[in-house]
Amino acid sequence: MGNREQVEQRVIVALDVPDEQSAIALIDRLPQVSFWKVGLELFTSTGPKILEVLKSRQKRIFLDLKFDDIPNTVAGACRSAARYGVDLLTIHATAGRDALKAATEAAQEGAAKAGVQPPKLIAITLLTSISARQLAFDLKIPLELPEYALEMALLAQESGLDGVVCSPQEVAQLRQTCGNDFLLVCPGVR
Repeated sequence: MGNREQVEQRVIVALDVPDEQSAIALIDRLPQVSFWKVGLELFTSTGPKILEVLKSRQKRIFLDLKFDDIPNTVAGACRSAARYGVDLLTIHATAGRDALKAATEAAQEGAAKAGVQPPKLIAITLLTSISARQLAFDLKIPLELPEYALEMALLAQESGLDGVVCSPQEVAQLRQTCGNDFLLVCPGVR
């Protein structure tokens, strides 16, 4: 596989637009992009219809809804989302070990029932909008940002998740600690 093809397989473009029409226009403008992120705003606006549009064009999908609730509710959401045949699905690590484990089982069940591949579950360790000061003073967490992100990544890995969203500054430490098979998804921020 050539270098350009490798980059095209590894870059995920965010469909951070408010509606289906805007999303389709962006997809049409970038036909070479094979992997798209659908976030909360677009999914709330269009529902699963945007996923059907992407699937009909043989695109890979990162469904970034960041589930965070009690274990039973997270499991139900992951079971339903897995039926869409998405490739990646996010859940907050702060939902806790029970919710993370329930999510992995439910995603497998939902995908099997729909006859599709299960999504890779990716944990959110910390929102990129949270600063070190907010972590300490607002959330009362007595750890530095990198330490906290590492602890959440380890919790996710121990709970059976496939990877985490992390900042580029965290990649080296997470790769060393979590190994080469753990997926690291880096947004273009922080």
